[in-house]
Amino acid sequence: MRLLTYLTASLLPLTALAAKKAPSDSFSKFQSKALSASAPVKLDDASYAELTKAPRDYSVAVLLTALEARFGCGLCRDFQPEWDLLARSWMKGDKQGEGRLLYGTLDFSDGKGTFQSLQLQTAPVLLLFHPTTGPNAKADATPVRFDFGSGTEKADPVHAWIVRQLPDIPHPPVVRPINYVKIVTITTAVLGFITFASVATPYIMPVIQNRNLWAAISLILVLLFTSGHMFNHIRKVPYVSSDGKGKVSYFAGGFQNQFGLETQIVAAMYGILSFATISLALKVPRMADPRSQQIAVFVWGGVLLGMYSFLLSVFRIKNGGYPFWLPPF
Repeated sequence: MRLLTYLTASLLPLTALAAKKAPSDSFSKFQSKALSASAPVKLDDASYAELTKAPRDYSVAVLLTALEARFGCGLCRDFQPEWDLLARSWMKGDKQGEGRLLYGTLDFSDGKGTFQSLQLQTAPVLLLFHPTTGPNAKADATPVRFDFGSGTEKADPVHAWIVRQLPDIPHPPVVRPINYVKIVTITTAVLGFITFASVATPYIMPVIQNRNLWAAISLILVLLFTSGHMFNHIRKVPYVSSDGKGKVSYFAGGFQNQFGLETQIVAAMYGILSFATISLALKVPRMADPRSQQIAVFVWGGVLLGMYSFLLSVFRIKNGGYPFWLPPF
């Protein structure tokens, strides 16, 4: 009996020493697994409880997910490669474990008990456990939860969140592998464009340098926007409307309202006025026959008078108090 008492007393210090080393032993154990797999530690109910139990002198980031297709979690499958990339980048930048942060993944098929104990109804869920002992310990042992509400599926926002939660440790950056396929694709596209441009330049440049083409494009754009095209898109105006008497109203009353067809009519009026003015200024003076020139002056002058008369009548429709008018409208 006395021998047994002495033996028990001699083992007590060893037991206490083992208890003190337990957190560090757990960290070393799981860090070795993560480094050997170059990925987050794959967990189940038992290893999750062991990894997150207190006392704990290290931090733990655990992703609770549901990767099987039968669960229909698209975000889980989309985010998993980014989670693996984040963990791999962190471990590669902190191989000595100076930050004392471990990454783990618990799939629903391996951790149903944990999901039930945490009363989780959705996935993915990211929990960050702060240390309970050591210089970075937190008084509150409750894990912090990352919000996936915005549909985040990239590693960078999660990395920034972890940095904010753990400001006093090293923060290895997210390092993405070189996308050689993208590089080859972009290089091929650029070379193809340069080849096409060099071959097609003799045929394209005369068209691009054509002043009449750019004048026509500019005129169309000016007519389009001065007639109220953007107003229609912003206000979502109707094309036409009823006047309350069984007829169609093409013009809306007031300068703060208009219809879609009204915009087209006004653009057509501006176009005719522009064409008539250009013809009088450029085409008519070049006519060699004086009689034809005189007829053209009267014709285009009549067009200008008629269009301006119609334009002023539209102004009077928009505002009944408009005082000016021209015959015949």
